[in-house]
Amino acid sequence: MQLFKKKLLRPDEVASALGTSRWTIYRWVNEGHLQGTKIGKGSLRIFSESVEELVFKRGREFGEA
Repeated sequence: MQLFKKKLLRPDEVASALGTSRWTIYRWVNEGHLQGTKIGKGSLRIFSESVEELVFKRGREFGEA
């Protein structure tokens, strides 16, 4: 199931979708929970597939998916 139309998302877009802060998104990338890439002079973009994986993984852990 595809949640996002774009392949690369800004940290604030991911934070809004997940109901958390963008600082949490940066931390999750550093901890390996989300995968992202730097573009330009350091702008972080998150792969939408990694967000979807996180959502479905967490849903299964809590019996929601």
